[in-house]
Amino acid sequence: MDLVVQIYSIVKKLPKEERYSLIDQMRRSAISIPSNIAEGKSRNSINEYRHFIGIAKGSAAELETQLLICVQIGYLSKEDIKEVLGLLDEVSKMLAKLNLPLTLRT
Repeated sequence: MDLVVQIYSIVKKLPKEERYSLIDQMRRSAISIPSNIAEGKSRNSINEYRHFIGIAKGSAAELETQLLICVQIGYLSKEDIKEVLGLLDEVSKMLAKLNLPLTLRT
């Protein structure tokens, strides 16, 4: 959820004309990550849980792409996204570990 808070903060730097496109998409991608973890955890099977972890991983990849697009088009600097990319990398690693079969977890 810390990632969501950081995204809500960073999108304030984007132009107002991106409010209904890139800003909304970035917020949705960020919110989708913890939401899908929570939904998957509440399911009754490990397969459903892993499915929702996979969706969360996809949302993390989307968010990373959106952040990099913001840099490429000049809305944000590499320095602006450095911290959030670090947290996103940490979240992605956690999701990868959560998605391992139970027998492979250490």
